[in-house]
Amino acid sequence: MTGSPRRTGKGGRQGSSRRLSVKVKSAGKRSVSSTRWLERQLNDPYVAEAKRLGYRSRAAFKLAELDDRLHLLKPGARIVDLGAAPGGWTQIVVERARTSDGRGQVVALDLLPMQPIAGAEILEMDFLDSGAPERIRSALGGPADLVMSDMAAPSTGHSQTDHLRIMALAEAAYAFAAEILSPGGAFLAKVLRGGTEKELLDRLKRDFATVRHVKPPASRADSAEIYVVATGFRGSH
Repeated sequence: MTGSPRRTGKGGRQGSSRRLSVKVKSAGKRSVSSTRWLERQLNDPYVAEAKRLGYRSRAAFKLAELDDRLHLLKPGARIVDLGAAPGGWTQIVVERARTSDGRGQVVALDLLPMQPIAGAEILEMDFLDSGAPERIRSALGGPADLVMSDMAAPSTGHSQTDHLRIMALAEAAYAFAAEILSPGGAFLAKVLRGGTEKELLDRLKRDFATVRHVKPPASRADSAEIYVVATGFRGSH
């Protein structure tokens, strides 16, 4: 499944623009923010479509849409998915890199336990560990063609603090990626609106042929998230 989820109306007809909106009452110890989050989930067509197709998260559509535009997930590629749990991105990678057919290799890492996904090797570990690059290179059978990260620190509700925390994750992800990427490889990471910090952006522009920012349609309009995509790795300096 790629692109936006199809909307179906009564009787299963596609293309209906009318959707029933679900309202959630605040109850018990549920906070206002929790109530709003639950209401948004219940009314989100991407959430419903992810459930219907067996994807572990709506984030799967973000990667599918990014790949539709940028063609990052090539069959036979060696790909690393950082902060992979619960596995929505990994599922898309396995489908498009066709690793279940024995082509390419996908390694998914997270500090949290993650259920197996056919066609991917799942490692419960911290990518910041000193031995992580060598272990992942070994699992891949060589250098990576793509390192991607959809990691985000828990929101504090303070925009400046959240921006600094997610940028620190993006910087750490690239420091790791620079150690294992093959020449011509690519890097994909979540950042926040306003783009990549100058220091990281300057490094990416130095190390890659092309650097751009992209917001896929599945990324909620009210979300500040955006993705930095760097292709044509020249090598770190």
